[in-house]
Amino acid sequence: MATKKIALCGLFAAITAVVAQISIPIGPVPINFAAVSVFIAAGVLGGRYGSLSQMVYVLLGAVGLPVFAGFTGGVGHIAGPTGGYIVSYIIMALVAGLLIRSGKKLSNKRIILGLTIGQIIQYIIGTFWYCFVTKTHWLSALMVCVVPFIIGDIIKIIISTAAIKKLAVPFKMIIK
Repeated sequence: MATKKIALCGLFAAITAVVAQISIPIGPVPINFAAVSVFIAAGVLGGRYGSLSQMVYVLLGAVGLPVFAGFTGGVGHIAGPTGGYIVSYIIMALVAGLLIRSGKKLSNKRIILGLTIGQIIQYIIGTFWYCFVTKTHWLSALMVCVVPFIIGDIIKIIISTAAIKKLAVPFKMIIK
């Protein structure tokens, strides 16, 4: 069983690497669809393995593989202004997965709550990191790093919720 879970972690790390390339540069922080993969990993694999899948993704990028948006990678990218958003994937997946999987039955309410809290975690970690690296005041950073993305992130949560509902049962059967 552990081999299947580890393989699925690798699969979701690869999916995140592919989906991260769907990126729209709109300023210092691009619109990026990697969060959808992070959310689905959390909902399908749960907190522990969803988080592990994103840890693999971050480590692959840290060693220089071009898995981040725009086919970039390296420690310098993680240490840059948007690195906090990438690193936050690990905690997003952990918390969202734990919340989503906290009951016996998947409910839209619990999935949406878990994903919303995961998104808020990304906003907090990523924005504070951005402030630290760029020496920007937090209010200015919120206007650049959070406000323009709220509507798109709500759409990502809706898409991810539907995907989790469709994929959770088949993946659970694979994992067993």
